[in-house]
Amino acid sequence: MKKIHVMSIVAMMMALSSCQIVGDIFKAGVWVGILLVFAVVAVIVWLFSRGRK
Repeated sequence: MKKIHVMSIVAMMMALSSCQIVGDIFKAGVWVGILLVFAVVAVIVWLFSRGRK
C-alpha cells in the first residue's frame, strides 16, 4: 500500500513541471497572506472599537 502511495506521488510530480508547482505554492501563499492580513486588521479594528465604548 505504501509503495502505491509513493508511486502516485512520483507520477504526480512528473506530470507537473517544477514551474507549475512553484506557481501553485506561491498562489496558495499569497492567499494565506491576504487572509492573515485581513484577520489582523479585523482584530485591530475590533479592539479599537471595543476600547471607545
